[in-house]
Amino acid sequence: MGTNTNNQARQGNPEGEIGTELELDVTNVAHGGIFVARHEGRVVFVSDTMPGERVRARLTDANKKSFWRAETVEVLEAAPERQPHIWAAAAIDRDPADRAGGAEFGHIELGHQRELKRQVLADALHRMAGIDTDVTVEPVAVAADASPGDAMDGTGWRTRVRLHVTDTGIVGPYAARSHRVIPVDDLPLAVHALEMAAPLDRLFAGAASVDVVAPSVGPVQILPAEQDDKGRRRRTAPNPITELVGDREFGLDAAGFWQVHARAAETLFSAVQDAIDPDLFDPKAANLDLYGGVGLLAAAVGERFGPSVRITSVESDAQATGYAAENLAEWVGAAAQTDRVDRFLAGLARDAKNADQGRQQAATVVLDPPRSGAGADVVDKLAFLSPAQVVYVACDPVALARDIALFAGYGYTLKTLRAFDLFPNTHHVEAVALLTK
Repeated sequence: MGTNTNNQARQGNPEGEIGTELELDVTNVAHGGIFVARHEGRVVFVSDTMPGERVRARLTDANKKSFWRAETVEVLEAAPERQPHIWAAAAIDRDPADRAGGAEFGHIELGHQRELKRQVLADALHRMAGIDTDVTVEPVAVAADASPGDAMDGTGWRTRVRLHVTDTGIVGPYAARSHRVIPVDDLPLAVHALEMAAPLDRLFAGAASVDVVAPSVGPVQILPAEQDDKGRRRRTAPNPITELVGDREFGLDAAGFWQVHARAAETLFSAVQDAIDPDLFDPKAANLDLYGGVGLLAAAVGERFGPSVRITSVESDAQATGYAAENLAEWVGAAAQTDRVDRFLAGLARDAKNADQGRQQAATVVLDPPRSGAGADVVDKLAFLSPAQVVYVACDPVALARDIALFAGYGYTLKTLRAFDLFPNTHHVEAVALLTK
């Protein structure tokens, strides 16, 4: 394995400078949608390739002593799992700076994408939590009205897309690993209704971004977000929509959080119900739904265990909490509270010696943190309350593994784990873990 000396000479770049091109043999997948090669003993993280390939890659970051970063510019020897990219705007024949981001696995056959995601999840659990697992990444069918080929190539599933806006008002996704807007003609990961309605040919001068939302009930919503004098996105006016999970309706704001995949909410609703150990569940305990959003997973608990379930959904966004209160109204023991999770748990810890201590220790906790995970502070506070079981819904395998290791310090072990391919043609994977003492 050596440098592409002809290209270096042509560009006038000494080896190790930005823009230098190297020939690399790719050996492993890494977290974050990138892959691992080595050059003269140094790790090089490379995008737009996969294990088993030999590529020519251009250095984009050579400042680190332990590793460099590079972007594939040519595939010299392709792996058998390589396919034509599902999105022409992100294909290898484009210069890396002009490739649309958001479909970084689109050049990999769909089944092999899931195998690579499984490897990342299994490796994170092994390295960070000392757990070896045979977890598989389960496929999830797209919406019933998707085209017949969608389930085969992992397109047609996004119900929400954020388009960014240039100073002149042109909209598009960011280029991969940058904040440069790339104009595009299509959005193949989006559900058909959203792709047809997306304003790719309109100008939005002065907007920070444009959210396009295809709810399960009603028309597609196009939501430009203004930019304040500090360059931050300004929340749009309230715009209530309805989402369906089976026959159950959930109200929320169009700009609020909801699962992106057309089948994700239904999948996680059922997965959380299945993960809870009924022998450890006490409907009268101080059950919790942390980072609860509009109450999706609290409703999953209530639907499985009946109208007498006591559960509190905790969410820092007051607008979401208001919707959660309405969505959980049929359960007399359900409540929705606006608070930061760490602050809420700190309050429970201060009162740990009150009459509710037994109810806290008998509790089932559903934990659905942001991509960064719960973290040490939340895990410490939650473990201090010693709930009977924790159902952890995770969208980042490294954060999940780190937090499982933290829970292990308090005597919690991983009892079950499932993973779902809720983000086909990207590196993201969703997991649902059950932790018990």
